[in-house]
Amino acid sequence: MSDDCEPTKCPEGIPAWVMTFADLMSLLLAFFVLLFSFSEMDVQKYKQVAGSMSEAFGVQRQVKVKDPPKGINIIAREFSPGTAKTTPLNQVRQSTADDTQQFPVLGTNYDKKKSDLEKEGEKIKLALKKEIEEGLIDVDIEDLRIVIRIQEKGSFPSGSARMIEPFREVIVKINKAIQPTNGQIVVSGHTDDRPIHTSHFRSNWELSASRAVTVLHELSKDSVIEKERFEIKAYADTRPLAPNDTPENRAKNRRVEVALVYGQDRAGSLKDIPPIVKEIENKPVPSKGSSEPPAEPVIEDIKPQIKED
Repeated sequence: MSDDCEPTKCPEGIPAWVMTFADLMSLLLAFFVLLFSFSEMDVQKYKQVAGSMSEAFGVQRQVKVKDPPKGINIIAREFSPGTAKTTPLNQVRQSTADDTQQFPVLGTNYDKKKSDLEKEGEKIKLALKKEIEEGLIDVDIEDLRIVIRIQEKGSFPSGSARMIEPFREVIVKINKAIQPTNGQIVVSGHTDDRPIHTSHFRSNWELSASRAVTVLHELSKDSVIEKERFEIKAYADTRPLAPNDTPENRAKNRRVEVALVYGQDRAGSLKDIPPIVKEIENKPVPSKGSSEPPAEPVIEDIKPQIKED
């Protein structure tokens, strides 16, 4: 029977399935090469790229994470903790040095203002010499302020905001003394710690505010001083000059102050700024928050209880 079979002729060339198999092998090779390339990471090269990015976009920011960065192999499940490194803040150091260079200029400006203030204070003391000797008022220089303290003696009856008539002449002299000056004029009322509750005043706040308003009205009456310079404040018994333990000390605390403010001294005077330049080298710079002083109590739009004769 073998003799009866005709021999078959094999086709020429490579069989068709070989091409499909070669394509499959090429794809598998590319897949494993790609998988291997992702399984390894050059740590030094990664740090260089990260450093160049941080320099291009500014100071590197620290992002808080729950776990520290670990390892170099992104496929392995377990990693060893990495070592954190700090970044020098050269830009922050330069800004700090530039800011502190302004302190000597501020100190010079403060000395000039202080000198001018003392001259103005001496002129006011000379103009009110008689009233100072009689114990009706006091004139003090406090930082960048000239403070004229009006004592309750001879100015207001106890527990009242109605000014005694002869004292109006003293207010007229104070008005003439402060007319040539500049700066803000702050009129503030103060009391002792004894509580008050009458038909006119529910508390020491209202009494101190009403007395301050009364003095302000007398100062601004027929005056050439601009109204924008005046400011009213009421402190009640919160800022005593002396402890409220004797009648004499309580009398000192019952007063109205007329302050000529020549600078914003609420946050501290200019001389308190230390001209020190701290050099920061490879150290983190803590953010310095601004701490503002508590708001001062101010009572406005309170009319004084004054009866016209």
